[in-house]
Amino acid sequence: MQNMTTNSRRDFIKKIGIGTAALSIGGNALGKNVFGGTGSGFSAKSYRNIIGANERINMATIGVNSRGNSMGGTFARQKNTHIATVCDVDTRTIPKAIKTIMDAGQTTPPKSEKDLRIVLEDKTIDAIYTATPDHWHAPLTIMACQAGKHVYVEKPLSHNPNEGELAVAAARKYNRIVQMGAQRRSAPTLTKGIKLLHEGIIGRVYMAKTWYTNARKENFLKPGDVPEWLDYDLWQGPAPRMPYKDGLIHYNWHWFWHWGTGEALNNGTHEVDVARWGLGVDYPIRVSSSGGIYQFKDDWETPDTQIVAIDYPGNVSLVWENRSRNGRKIEGQERGIIFYGEKGSLDTGEDAYKIYDLQGKLIADVKPGTGAETMEGRNTASPSLGMDNLHVMDFLDAIRNNRRPNCDVELGHKSTVAMQLGNISLRVGHDLKIDAKNGHIIGDKDAQRLWSRTYEKGWEPKV
Repeated sequence: MQNMTTNSRRDFIKKIGIGTAALSIGGNALGKNVFGGTGSGFSAKSYRNIIGANERINMATIGVNSRGNSMGGTFARQKNTHIATVCDVDTRTIPKAIKTIMDAGQTTPPKSEKDLRIVLEDKTIDAIYTATPDHWHAPLTIMACQAGKHVYVEKPLSHNPNEGELAVAAARKYNRIVQMGAQRRSAPTLTKGIKLLHEGIIGRVYMAKTWYTNARKENFLKPGDVPEWLDYDLWQGPAPRMPYKDGLIHYNWHWFWHWGTGEALNNGTHEVDVARWGLGVDYPIRVSSSGGIYQFKDDWETPDTQIVAIDYPGNVSLVWENRSRNGRKIEGQERGIIFYGEKGSLDTGEDAYKIYDLQGKLIADVKPGTGAETMEGRNTASPSLGMDNLHVMDFLDAIRNNRRPNCDVELGHKSTVAMQLGNISLRVGHDLKIDAKNGHIIGDKDAQRLWSRTYEKGWEPKV
């Protein structure tokens, strides 16, 4: 790449297709462009018209405080999609969620419900969207599949590897469509970039570096009484009961192992999913992690500073760096991914990519197309409304056409378990040897104890 002639450089620019997108959001994401025309002319509106949905899909949104509220509006804007019920254990969220859905154009207001089990009993509901806390993701996915519902579940797919495997098993046993909220799997320009990686645009790709940065504040919890607007027992659900503390709900549960999975799964899942996609890998052979709670001496249990190193078969490595409490950007981005290959590198972090030669000279700078605009990397409600829209469309189209979605449950599990293994390595304090056939930990009893968790009696997930 560094010795390009004028003609070869021209051929290279033509190949990367700044104006073309050989992709299909409504099918194989790396397949034929069924839409015709160019990627730059692709839009959410044109996609909605093309799929021409014939049957109405009745949805329930579960967990509608922040992210769930935003996504309720995204679902409500889809053609022939009706939000029949909104559900949350926090009664304050319900009026806001209903307003968001009505403002999105739905003509009749959804019902409201506190108990998700009642929602799952409703035979008129075809599918659910869930933005509940991490400890609910897999158990609710399993329960929904058993109730005959399709599921769009936010990342991470699971709280621990064992229940992630159960979620995959449930989707297959009950023949349900399960999409994990890794929106970049449906981003058209990024999909083109990944396709070029697989075609060898930078030669053999042997490493991906990923990162996330933020400037989160000091966090202390204090004893308190359960507020009248919260059903704390239902919020805990499958997690063994713990006393309520002020400051835990609605976001800081992320930093406590009992309910959350730390920044590695809260945000790292996104970057690592794209990295794994680009590298073309499944399960690793070795995982190591270092880090800790370095910035403040507060109540966090999960690390605010962490590096996870993952080795895959075929001499391929993936590294994720986290700085939750120091907002200095890397390569000018709050979060991002760099692929390194024999002939150069490819950078991304949104629905766009840049290609460099071995000397670091910029060869191509491909901007986002219409329909998936630039990300706001630290926006917890919706980092990219455009990519949300495209990923939701893919989910609904997968239901109507009985196909696997762009981030099928099994793909989501493989990306989720990679970061869970990173957390397990950090917690036990040493490297992990992994079975590349299934992602399981080999010969390490201390680490294997963290493969699953204990559950509140009567809430154990089963398939």
